[in-house]
Amino acid sequence: MNFNQNHRAILSRSIWNKITAFLLLFFFTLAGNAQILEPVKWTSKIEKKGNNAVLIFDGTIEKDWHMYSQFTPDGGPLALEISFKNQKGNYELVGKAKEGKTRTAYNDVFGVDETFFEGKAHIEQEIKIINPNLKTVDVDFDFQVCKEVCINSSKKFSIAVPSTFKIDEALPVVSEAKLDETKTAGLAVDTIKKETAATEDHTVKAENEAKGDIPAPAPARSLWSIFFIAFLSGFAALLTPCVFPMIPMTVSFFTKQSKSRAKGIRNAIIYGLSIIAIYVILGLIVTKIFGADALNALSTDVWFNLIFFVILIIFATSFLGAFEIMLPNSWANKADQQADKGGLIGILFMALALAIVSFSCTGPIVGTLLVEAASNGGIAPVVGMLGFSSALALPFMLFAMFPGWLNSLPKSGGWLNTVKVVLGFLELALAFKFLSNADLVLQLHFLEREVFIAIWIAIFGALTLYLFGKITLPHDSPTHHISVGRLYLGLLTLVFTMYLIPGLWGAPLKLISAFPPPPQYSESPFGVGGSGNGAVSSESIKGLPEGAELGPHGIMVFHDYEDGLAYAKEIKKPIMLDFTGYACVNCRKMENNVWSEPTILPILKNDVVLISLYVDDKRELPKEEQFVTKSGDKIITVGDKWTDFMISKYKTNTQPLYVITDLEGNNLNASKPTISYVSADEYLHWLKEGISNFK
Repeated sequence: MNFNQNHRAILSRSIWNKITAFLLLFFFTLAGNAQILEPVKWTSKIEKKGNNAVLIFDGTIEKDWHMYSQFTPDGGPLALEISFKNQKGNYELVGKAKEGKTRTAYNDVFGVDETFFEGKAHIEQEIKIINPNLKTVDVDFDFQVCKEVCINSSKKFSIAVPSTFKIDEALPVVSEAKLDETKTAGLAVDTIKKETAATEDHTVKAENEAKGDIPAPAPARSLWSIFFIAFLSGFAALLTPCVFPMIPMTVSFFTKQSKSRAKGIRNAIIYGLSIIAIYVILGLIVTKIFGADALNALSTDVWFNLIFFVILIIFATSFLGAFEIMLPNSWANKADQQADKGGLIGILFMALALAIVSFSCTGPIVGTLLVEAASNGGIAPVVGMLGFSSALALPFMLFAMFPGWLNSLPKSGGWLNTVKVVLGFLELALAFKFLSNADLVLQLHFLEREVFIAIWIAIFGALTLYLFGKITLPHDSPTHHISVGRLYLGLLTLVFTMYLIPGLWGAPLKLISAFPPPPQYSESPFGVGGSGNGAVSSESIKGLPEGAELGPHGIMVFHDYEDGLAYAKEIKKPIMLDFTGYACVNCRKMENNVWSEPTILPILKNDVVLISLYVDDKRELPKEEQFVTKSGDKIITVGDKWTDFMISKYKTNTQPLYVITDLEGNNLNASKPTISYVSADEYLHWLKEGISNFK
């Protein structure tokens, strides 16, 4: 091969290598950008409603992701915030934005009932336009969407108002703005603005699709668990002095009045089914009147929780013997008169009479069940009432089939009042859960975790003394001894009371995690005496470097990158960056379940410098530190700053995100430079690999 041929070959290989390098760089860039997640795709439109207009926002949420509602209370994940940017002088809001189907579930990390969308998010806001020359309605959404990771996102809408719009004219055609200036977690993305005119048929079709495709929410608890809890509650109500004595009386009535045993059994079964029907109809009425969405909102409403707290206190006081709560006697008399007529109608009114007469005992239980079941939405109230009434009706049917069993029933006596008093103590304890909900939403810190636990210790301690006969109440029968069953129940409540006591010192109390405020909502983050959360004492806080504080499990943590980097250089240890959020559920789960592992916690305490950067920190940066990114994003808050750092450096917008770096900011993990929501074993392996590569 001559020189020219060699030269051409070398040149050809050089060009090919450059092309290959360019392609590799291109695909790596694509791979990096693919980390920027946008799980919610939005569309918006405006339509006429009488003299007003309705803004309609529809979000399609990717599978397994969920977006938090406006009605998720403070202290939990980030609720949806809707801002109307050009409202003044242009239009007025008519009520609060309405939402489509949502799901409500208890979050044991934050200790609140969180409400969120799955699959579809549908939001409507009615407005009254006061400026006939209005061209656009500008709306901003700020929201959080989570799966195994969480993303704080925002969406800007600029909805065009047609030039033909007049307040006194019909507007069959709507304008639609799609994908306006989308911004996800501080990242500016090229926006696409497109306004399309649609025919009336197309508009109706689009609207129907938007509303029809929203799936019914799954209940927070399974319907079977709701039924089971309600069934146990019905059994408890059965053992009260308002209901238990009715069993032999009612069954004897059926067996004596019926011409044959078969007819007596049939009538008793109809009687039991009538009881079930009455309570199920009650569940249907509650669901129909209020609706699942309204009940979801009520469950986190301050006034609702305060009112229900007062109601439960009143019922508990009645159960304890201070007074009797009775429905008007005229109601029971009218039901009895109808029952005397006989036949199927008479049996139905006998069941109604039982419900009315027993209200003083069953009312508090039914009310509590309806509220708890209704917060799950859907048919949960109906299922709850079905479970409760089934337990209430079952004995009447069984004893009618086997009347000989009546002889085995214990005689009515003081033990029935004991059951009622025990229920009173339980109602009293439950009442403070509702007061705690209101306190958490308002962030008043009147009923913090230690106070709540102390109240429960007092309540269950008093119940223990009552069961042991050391306390007597107004309707108790005189007794010289306690039964074996009462002794065992007293021992159980004593053990439970003793279990609660370490909670004052920071114990997690996992058995009751759904009831007290979360650990961070505490008078002392380390428990009474400062010895909770990994045996961290107030003494260990002294001498921390500047900018550091004690975080989860007593790990020293920095919240500013520069402070943490300076300290890492001083002690020559690798850095672990923790991109997190105050409202990030899975961040808390990683801290609670993974960081606490005995094999991991010492590493985080001793072998790395932990820097936790909160991307939802809403504190404004000093004016001199605020800036605009190359892509046009305004960095105004501390959270904006760390979000921009995370996206520009690591090409992702998800939390939690963990990175181990050296003192120059270089990644130390070759196989997985970053890691997110993983198991403890994978996290430990990743930690050790990164630390071992530190030089």
